[in-house]
Parts: sequence; structure tokens; C-alpha cells
Amino acid sequence: QVQLVESGGGSVQAGGSLRLSCAASGLTYSTKFMGWFRQAPGKEREGVAAIYRPTDSTYYADSVKGRFTISQDNAKKMVYLQMNSLKPEDTAMYYCAAAYRPFGLPDSLIGNNYNYWGQGTQVTVSS
Repeated sequence: QVQLVESGGGSVQAGGSLRLSCAASGLTYSTKFMGWFRQAPGKEREGVAAIYRPTDSTYYADSVKGRFTISQDNAKKMVYLQMNSLKPEDTAMYYCAAAYRPFGLPDSLIGNNYNYWGQGTQVTVSS
């Protein structure tokens, strides 16, 4: 059973940085994608970044491209989201997710493709 625990959220001023971490237990070779999603109050869940575990290939939403970086440490079973140049519109609950089905990179930001989810960590960016 895959369990995901996020950490690293907090409050930061616009222009600042945060690094989110996702501790993933129970991952196997069959777990193909890890992704970060976010949901702000009153808004739909949005895919932010994803990484294809076998090759480290990454994919980003246009809204975060060039500012956010997803990475993994397979030995530690950790996935990270480095967030730089944060904006107030980045304020949301951020969730880590894992998928064991393979799909194309453009589909890696679709939440319904993921099988396991963490509880989330709050990120608040003030102007």
C-alpha cells in the first residue's frame, strides 16, 4: 500500500521560495508517475508538476513553468517540489500523488490518472 505524506508548506511573501517534500512509502517499480497538484478555495484541483520515475522526465503546468522544479530521490523515496518566485495566486493546498499506470507526459497533470494521494500541505503567499 502506498502512503504519501507532504511537508514543507507555510507562509511566504511574494517572490519567496518554498520546498515541498513528499515522503512516499510502499512505492514499487510499478509506480510510474509522481505528481504535485494544488487546490485553492473555490477552485478546481490543478496539476502543477509531474515526474516519470523511470527516466526522471518532467512535465509542468504553464502557470509554474520556469518557477517550479519537481525532483525525486529514489533511494530515500522522496519527491520534492522546489517553488521559486512565488506569487499570491500560488496560494493553495498542495497534494502529492502517485500513479501506477503508464500514460503520456501531457496526461500526467490529470488528477484522475492518479491512484494514491497525500493529505496535503498548505502554501500561502502574501503580496
